[in-house]
Amino acid sequence: MNPTEDLSFLSLILNASLIVQLVMLILITMSIASWTVIFKKGSTLRGVRRDTERFERDFWSGGDLNTLLEAAQRNNRSSAVMERIFAGGMLEFSKAREIDAARRAMKATYQREMDILEANLPFLASVGSVSPYIGLFGTVWGIMHAFKGLSNVQNATLAAVAPGIAEALVATAIGLFAAIPAVIAYNSNATEMDRLAIRFETFMEEFTNILQRQAVHR
Repeated sequence: MNPTEDLSFLSLILNASLIVQLVMLILITMSIASWTVIFKKGSTLRGVRRDTERFERDFWSGGDLNTLLEAAQRNNRSSAVMERIFAGGMLEFSKAREIDAARRAMKATYQREMDILEANLPFLASVGSVSPYIGLFGTVWGIMHAFKGLSNVQNATLAAVAPGIAEALVATAIGLFAAIPAVIAYNSNATEMDRLAIRFETFMEEFTNILQRQAVHR
């Protein structure tokens, strides 16, 4: 690229060296994948929060536990996490009236559901931590390529090297574009999942107390 060429963002990408273009392609692919995870995970957590609030209202309204169990067994929505925790404990308690067995069943269901909810969060963390370094590699390589090209130029000026440096810096910009949303989304989703986990654990303790009272009075 010579100093009089177009320095638009698209032009810088198209005129970058092959290695830098490959780095940009990797970063753009990672960004698209992370945005897909961000939207999907956001929708999933909103659904879980909505179903959790609905079930809590039904549960604490004083309804019959067996009726709630039947409704929970009919509900096949993936977002009905608390209902599945309740159903696991209630079913086990109905078999043998053993509190410990009900508690273990709820804990096992809780662990499975949390594992499902945590899926792809490590990917967002990886994109957030790795993307800037991948972009930096592209920038360093591009700058090296730009200065190497000056070896064939008699009068090395800033105007001569500026286009090469500019196209190299695009890699860093794309790396940051991929990393920043991934980091924000990871922190936001992790915080939301911690809140949901606390609600589930609190419910398990309170439901265990209810089952204990029922066991005593039977």
